[in-house]
Amino acid sequence: MAGDTPRRRLSAILSADVAGYSRLMAADEAATVATLNACRAVFRDAIAAEGGRVVDTAGDSVLSVFDSAVAAVACALAVQE
Repeated sequence: MAGDTPRRRLSAILSADVAGYSRLMAADEAATVATLNACRAVFRDAIAAEGGRVVDTAGDSVLSVFDSAVAAVACALAVQE
């Protein structure tokens, strides 16, 4: 493969998690899980709308990847709204 130019790809990563998750789970596990599932749905919709892809949703976090930083920021703003 001498002379081959390396293929480069620029991606943006959006990572988010729940502030105070352990405290919330200790206070009311059922309500926290229900709220977490509702928030994940919001994230999934916003990520898909901006052309991103969910990589993982371990525990209380969401990890996603986008082909542009602009799309990642637009997704973050949409989720915050």
